[in-house]
Amino acid sequence: MTLATKIVFIAALILSIIIPFGYYLIGQKNKKRYKRTIGVNAFFFFGAFAIASIMMLGGEVHAAEATNAANFTAIGLGYLAAALVTGLSCIGGGIAVASAASAALGAISEDSSVLGKSLIFVGLAEGVCLYGLIISFMILGKL
Repeated sequence: MTLATKIVFIAALILSIIIPFGYYLIGQKNKKRYKRTIGVNAFFFFGAFAIASIMMLGGEVHAAEATNAANFTAIGLGYLAAALVTGLSCIGGGIAVASAASAALGAISEDSSVLGKSLIFVGLAEGVCLYGLIISFMILGKL
């Protein structure tokens, strides 16, 4: 990957974070604005990902370099899989903890004897993140 490709990829990723959240922070915060911000963020991120993929895979491959290129592609996809496993499991765990913890706080405020039971559910929701991290380490161990 050339230096120009790396610079374009990093700049696109940084802009995919700054532009949507800058839009969200300016003005009144409501649910519609939040959904639009997430949509714009996903559009910019996957757009940058597609452009970077085209730039990385667009070069010529010679016959002698074909096996090395296939090996590098497999290693790159392995790293991508490890990152996706960790990221998506943490997003799912965050959603689960948000629901379980808010319900637990509501239950504890009414009856303090349910503290132990509610902490178990919050801990189970956090376990989803740990399972994703373990799978990520298993994938990285195979590379």
